[in-house]
Amino acid sequence: MNLLRAASTISLLTLASRITGLFSQVLQASLFGAGAWMDAYTVAFRIPNLLRRLFAEGAFSQAFVPILAQTREREGDAVTRALIDAVATVLFWALLVTCVIGVVAAPVLVWLMGSGLARFDAAVVMTRIMFPYIGFMSLVALSAGILNTWKRFAVPAATPVLLNLAVIAAAWWLVPRFRAWGVEPIYAMAVGVMLGGMLQLGVQVPALLRIGGLPQIGLRWSALRAAWQHPGVSRVLRQMGPALLGVSVAQVSLFINTQIATHVGVGAVSWLQYADRLMEFPTALLGVALGVVLVPQLSAAQARGDRSAYSGHLDWGLRLVVMLALPCAVALLVFPLPMLAVLFHHGAFGANDVHQSMTALMGYGVGLLGIIAVKVLAPGFYARQDVRTPVKIAVAVLVLTQVLNFVFVRYMALGHAGLALSIGLAALVNAAWLFIGLRRAGSYTPLPGWGLFALRVVLATVLLGGLLAWSAHAIDWLALRDHPWQRVGWLVASLVGAALLYFGALIASGLKLRQFMRHS
Repeated sequence: MNLLRAASTISLLTLASRITGLFSQVLQASLFGAGAWMDAYTVAFRIPNLLRRLFAEGAFSQAFVPILAQTREREGDAVTRALIDAVATVLFWALLVTCVIGVVAAPVLVWLMGSGLARFDAAVVMTRIMFPYIGFMSLVALSAGILNTWKRFAVPAATPVLLNLAVIAAAWWLVPRFRAWGVEPIYAMAVGVMLGGMLQLGVQVPALLRIGGLPQIGLRWSALRAAWQHPGVSRVLRQMGPALLGVSVAQVSLFINTQIATHVGVGAVSWLQYADRLMEFPTALLGVALGVVLVPQLSAAQARGDRSAYSGHLDWGLRLVVMLALPCAVALLVFPLPMLAVLFHHGAFGANDVHQSMTALMGYGVGLLGIIAVKVLAPGFYARQDVRTPVKIAVAVLVLTQVLNFVFVRYMALGHAGLALSIGLAALVNAAWLFIGLRRAGSYTPLPGWGLFALRVVLATVLLGGLLAWSAHAIDWLALRDHPWQRVGWLVASLVGAALLYFGALIASGLKLRQFMRHS
């Protein structure tokens, strides 16, 4: 299997997801701006989304996928499918109980995450509407783990598009109807999220049927008891414990930052959310794609005892991170206002909202390289079923993040921008610590040529940054609000020109892009 082609396929499908997601965010910005109602919706959506990242795509995936890949490599498909059925049965019943508790306890959950919300009651209502989303997405994560292990990457990567399309449909069709019915229009967004969760789960079924991997979920007590006693379930649960602690560190940080943001002032939660939406482009297109491709490959290499292939996969991933993430980080630092102005400066989203979101985006941009590198480095530990080392590092990084929050938000009064900067700096520390851990463990040995490669990337990035910085100051992006297509044209020309200059400089310096066409 060509790993670059697989990662590129995931990236292209993820790009479709991020474009539709960005479009849905643009609609929301135009309809609701960055006020109290949007803050309430953002917090309400973050509650099930946080749990999704914590359990579904976090601890569960990190524990389940390596064990699934190892089982298939060593024991064949029949034993693997029995493992899938047992895990799916236990997961289904756990999700059912969780969703019931979440709906009942919605006021407590909202208070824990956003006690400073101006529209607290609205956030509670929307949390109750959206909380079952965690159930759908956990089952989607199970399906994605199965499909990725069978090297069927397309459907899991394309699935998030359905959520965005559902939210877009809700913004276009439901919002005016809710307004006409006398219902608060933003509640339509919560309905759209739930519909998107149902669609995402439904599309997994045909893909699983094609590989014979559709889980058989036991609905009787006897089936649950048998599934619970399956040795594979015990292994997954044992791995989930430390993995949950490791993943929870990042989510606890988000949890705390959201709580702080609700007390910074009205709009702070929304400004961070709009900045985060742009951050999702490079983190998803590169970080998520590489993580999805590398975890099964690293796990399989570990199962075979092939240390050379294991280290080689990590080296390939890290070179791609440096080559693609560094210019993206520079773009976020020198070109944030044009991107935010073109995308969100419409309707209820004013010039002040653009500037406030810009400071948050620059804070995130400081740590973009670290945020993406973690997506490659952490799987290096998970594939060896070593979750304790990343957990220890993550706990230390959580403490560092909160210390930085105190300095930037309370002492330096940077507000919501300080929260973003804390996350960015902590991500750099996290990535560096993971890298050192892999090197000391002897799991990763850099291949020759890193010095020259890094020099080429840095020089090309300087050229890219210079062009974007000139464009950001040469054009009055906010004044072009009434000329949206002219503004879009300037943005496209600037970004395409910078990309051509960057890759042209790399090629001219002698870098051969074909070296990244790695095969498993």
